[in-house]
Amino acid sequence: MKPTPPTVAVQLDSTPQGADAQTSTGQSCKTPCTVSVTTTENFTVSFTLPKYEPLTVPAHVTYEGGSIITQGTVTVDPNPIVGELKPMAPPKPVRKRRVRRPHPKAAAAPAAAPAAAPAAAASPFPPSAAPAR
Repeated sequence: MKPTPPTVAVQLDSTPQGADAQTSTGQSCKTPCTVSVTTTENFTVSFTLPKYEPLTVPAHVTYEGGSIITQGTVTVDPNPIVGELKPMAPPKPVRKRRVRRPHPKAAAAPAAAPAAAPAAAASPFPPSAAPAR
């Protein structure tokens, strides 16, 4: 017949206080609090609080077995278990996309000049004389 492991009181606290604490052995409370743990195995404590990053802290259990006459002893390290919660980083601001508006169309190009005759009239140089034959 295997004796049941002794129960040990474990103090749970968090910075800031008021976090929900839950052990991997099933106990839960709101910090600061004390839970009774009956285990000879290592366990963890998870701390959660809105607007803070969740945190899990491991606990190391040392069990020294007893005899038929004496009960064994359980030591939990650390005790108290304190979770230092960090605030969540603010969400990155959403960048608004700039809407590209089409450029207004360039002003209508001036009407094309008629053939070469008027272009020659607009020239600052005198008209050349046709070579004589």
